Order: sequence, then structure tokens, then C-alpha cells
Amino acid sequence: MSEGLSKYFQFTEPEWLNLFWLFPVLIGLYVFNSYRNRDTGIRTSSLRNFTGVAPSAKQYMRHSLFVLRMIALAFLICAMARPQKKTDTLGVDIMLSLDISASMLATDLKPNRLDAAKQVAMEFIDQHPNDRMGLIIFSGESFTQCPLTTDHAVLKAMFK
Repeated sequence: MSEGLSKYFQFTEPEWLNLFWLFPVLIGLYVFNSYRNRDTGIRTSSLRNFTGVAPSAKQYMRHSLFVLRMIALAFLICAMARPQKKTDTLGVDIMLSLDISASMLATDLKPNRLDAAKQVAMEFIDQHPNDRMGLIIFSGESFTQCPLTTDHAVLKAMFK
């Protein structure tokens, strides 16, 4: 693979790309069959009556099915080669734990301790976009409110 493309993505199974060598064979077979089956027209003694007649769209469109099949085959081969986008993430797994007991409703912090803890947790989530995070809430017993996830929008929704 060229050096320019490899900085954007790489193929996990590049051996599937060898199937592109079949394209010249398939195109050759199609052309061979097209020339072999050319005698399907009307036989006339003179072409004088057909001079000036423009070729119809059907004449050009007869190859479109083959072209579309080749495009579909190319996409299928690329999909089987499994292109992967390179992403460099240095994330860690973080479980946030939040006390939801009655003591968190004390108003020594405005508006109360629970809302202050939620606000700090939201800011913490925003500062760590590459980390997987989860949420454990506890009062008398602990409960996993949200398992580890990279979907920070879901995690933030748990705090509202």
C-alpha cells in the first residue's frame, strides 16, 4: 500500500486485495462475449437507410449492468480487506462514584453537595474525551448506574 494512504487507514486483511487481479480477466471475458454475440442485429443489404440515425441510449446503457457489478465487486473486495482507521487513543478506564445519601442534600455548598458533585463530575467527563467512564451510585448499598462506556453523552444524562 502506498505511504500516503497508510497514514489515513490500513487493511487488516490485505490478502483479499489480490482479488483485484480478477478484474482484467472478467473485463476480457465480457468483451469477448460481447464481440461473439454481435450478430444479434437486423441483416440488411444496405445501410443507406440507417445513415444519420443517432445511436439510442439503450446502446450505451447495455454495459451499465456489467459496470455496476464491477463496482459492487470492488466495494465487496475492499470490505473483505477490512479497512481500519488509525486512531491513537491513550484512554484509561475510570469509574466515577457518587454518594446520593441524604447527607448530600446539605446546603453548605450552593445549591447543595449533590448538585456540586454532579457539576464537578460533568466537568471531569468533558476533560477526558478519550477515556472510558462509568458511574456507581451509593447510599446504603452501591449500584452500577452506568457501566464503562465511551459514549459520554449517555454518562452525562445519568447525572441529570
